[in-house]
Amino acid sequence: MDPLQTKQQISSYIIDSQEEDIKRIALELHEGVGQNLYSILTGLQFVNSAIKEPQIKGYLQEMTLLIEKTIRETRTLSVELHPPVLTTLGLIPALRSYLKLYTSTFGILVDLDSAGMEKIIPERNSIAVFRVCQEALVNAAKYADTSNVKMTVHWTEDELMIRIQDFGKGLNLKELRFPKPTSGLAAMKERMLLIGGQCMISSKIGEGTLIEISLPL
Repeated sequence: MDPLQTKQQISSYIIDSQEEDIKRIALELHEGVGQNLYSILTGLQFVNSAIKEPQIKGYLQEMTLLIEKTIRETRTLSVELHPPVLTTLGLIPALRSYLKLYTSTFGILVDLDSAGMEKIIPERNSIAVFRVCQEALVNAAKYADTSNVKMTVHWTEDELMIRIQDFGKGLNLKELRFPKPTSGLAAMKERMLLIGGQCMISSKIGEGTLIEISLPL
């Protein structure tokens, strides 16, 4: 086996291991911690209904609000790590779920347009595509200085194509020509390469950045 194949196998193993850990933590947050907090919330509401002392009722109400806030934050973190619908319903429902969270977090509107019939793809591939989309959107939030993003997903018989276009300040491609191995862009390209796909980027200063993802089906 040549060194490149060895390196790709090692990278694939590391990424797969990380994704398994992330999925386990997300599930524990949603099913374990989240459910326990909900049980505590229900108990506090029951106790509060039986208390007559105004001062204690006020204290219990504050605790109830705090736990409700913690439940929302726990669910948000779980979706960010690994949307449950990615496994159960597929890529498009997972992207729609994530985009709601993305807009509420960053204040950036994402216009998602999906064409063609969604195909069933291996979970490993759908996770990789989802992560690359997630990284592209987070990069737009961090660096593009934009308020809207256009995202198109096109399914054909033999290929999945995704375009993510922000309308921000753009990037200097000369600085991106040889990205560091640890950079987000390099990681996006490597993720797609490991599942047999591609990730292309184009950008113009003042006109925004376009990320194009393709995956043979």
